[in-house]
Amino acid sequence: MSRREFDVVVLGGGSGGYAAAIRASELGKKVAVIEKDKVGGTCLHRGCVPTKALLHTAEIADHVREAAAVGVEASLTGFDPARMTAYREGIVAKKYRGLQSLLSSRGITVVAGEGRVTGDRTVVVGDDEYAGADVVLATGSQTRSLPGIEIGGRVLTSETALTLETIPNTVVVLGGGVIGVEFASAWRSLGTDVLIVEALDRLLPAEDAASSKALERAYRKRGIRTALSTRCEGVEQREGTVAVSLSDGQVVEADYVLVAVGRGPVTEGLGLEEAGVRLDRGFVVVDGDLQTSVPHVWAVGDIVPGLQLAHRSFQQGIFVAERIAGLAPVAVPESTIPRVAYSHPEVASVGLTEAQARETHGDRVATYEFNLAGNAKSEILGTAGFAKVVRVVDGPVIGVHLVGDRVGELITEGQLAIGWEAHPEDIAPFVHAHPTQSEALGEAFLALAGKPLHTI
Repeated sequence: MSRREFDVVVLGGGSGGYAAAIRASELGKKVAVIEKDKVGGTCLHRGCVPTKALLHTAEIADHVREAAAVGVEASLTGFDPARMTAYREGIVAKKYRGLQSLLSSRGITVVAGEGRVTGDRTVVVGDDEYAGADVVLATGSQTRSLPGIEIGGRVLTSETALTLETIPNTVVVLGGGVIGVEFASAWRSLGTDVLIVEALDRLLPAEDAASSKALERAYRKRGIRTALSTRCEGVEQREGTVAVSLSDGQVVEADYVLVAVGRGPVTEGLGLEEAGVRLDRGFVVVDGDLQTSVPHVWAVGDIVPGLQLAHRSFQQGIFVAERIAGLAPVAVPESTIPRVAYSHPEVASVGLTEAQARETHGDRVATYEFNLAGNAKSEILGTAGFAKVVRVVDGPVIGVHLVGDRVGELITEGQLAIGWEAHPEDIAPFVHAHPTQSEALGEAFLALAGKPLHTI
């Protein structure tokens, strides 16, 4: 057995892990990353990147269908699943090569293999030991299922859904969260008949109620069916189909079922508890600096309770690397981390929902919702939706909620407003270029500042 010493050993090469490794290397640390699959993790290879490529294909299909309305003679004659897959895989491969080059250029040692944590800040891979003055845990998350539902065959996860060689005719999506609504959106644009089953009473239940209702209206218009306040009580695979039993008594047959009920932390079998790292329901317990119950052992990303988002993982990885280096980085609270569902239309948000704001501030809450029907660029794009801003009366902006195509590109402005505790009166003087969708957000700020322009 060989033993190698490093300043920082990172277990997991996904978003949080490689961000921690790169930043630590920039700060002069000798770094090793241990990854059992490929650096980039789920986000790059089986999640964020390939699903957004699929959604772009779906968007192109919708544009072709709508081309005649803007004077372009075009017709949609079909799909080539093999070329769709090649397009997605080409993007992933290019980003993967870029990441490998980035890690190599920083002098970071990448170890291929499954690691297990032992005492004294050591990770064992096969017969080799990698000891770090500091260890960063960044093992990510995996698909959750429902009791009694076995994944495989015609029962898909978000990862196996990307491997389908054909476009399904019918799909039942279990779960109306981000993963569920994104796949439902993409499949519907590709011609699939989709039913979303959600146990709670609305789609995207973590978002502002107005955003959920807007998405539900848009999905009804697109022909995406929903069964809300409805539970899945069983799945039976049959020859050529799968039958889904619902709590309302329906039995729905489809080509496939997508299980999209969330993701759980990958912490089992890694030796964490034996090494003294405290867990809670599988998640790693950390303090405000993301340090675990073991000194100099840190955790970032999806194994830390909270939002399971790649950009949160990036930020946490950078934060931990700077703490290890003795710097004093400012932690980014969950309330300032933007969230985007890349559906059609998109749903983007940051900060508190109106309901959460009223729970905290009572009647000292004011909101304004600017309809995209009054925004020229949105009319040009043919998208409906709104920009909603939540503020404390005579106080700062505490929530921004957007619905509409491409609005995910606008949410950073909302993040800045909330992060800097800006009042609408502070933002109102800033000019938004015309015609842009950003004007819709500007109009909401203007209205809450008491000087609306394009509103009655």
